Amino acid sequence: MAEKKIEESEDQSFKYIVRIGESDVNGKARLAYGLTAIKGIGYRMACAIADSVNIDRNMRVGDLSDEEEELISNFVENEMEETLPSWMFNRKRDPELGKDLHIISSEIEMVLGDDINRLRKIRSYRGIRHETGQKVRGQRTKCNGRKGLALGVHKRKGKQ
Repeated sequence: MAEKKIEESEDQSFKYIVRIGESDVNGKARLAYGLTAIKGIGYRMACAIADSVNIDRNMRVGDLSDEEEELISNFVENEMEETLPSWMFNRKRDPELGKDLHIISSEIEMVLGDDINRLRKIRSYRGIRHETGQKVRGQRTKCNGRKGLALGVHKRKGKQ
């Protein structure tokens, strides 16, 4: 009976969903893989974050204490750009700020939309291709990436 009570108390402290960086992270996953659920953080960045805050990367996310969760979320939101090397960041030389940034979660879509709107505004080739819905990165368009109605040969009625 004592063993069952200990297991039940461990289950009560275990969190199946943990909120870090505006994202829900699966509590059953290991820390290095669980942090990859946050948009903009890959496996290598997750390992670097875990090592920077001195938490075992093989620990389950649900077993983290409240202080450790707060430490990780604070690091991801505020301290990551000062601590980690700039070559790990996903945005080099931001046009507005002029420095290297690492963008995560919903901010990624906003920054991408701003970049595309800037290209449209200056009427660059890429901006025009975005406007017209065509391929942007130099792919062929004659035989690939067609949209709309299918064009083809129609069968003639009557003659066989």
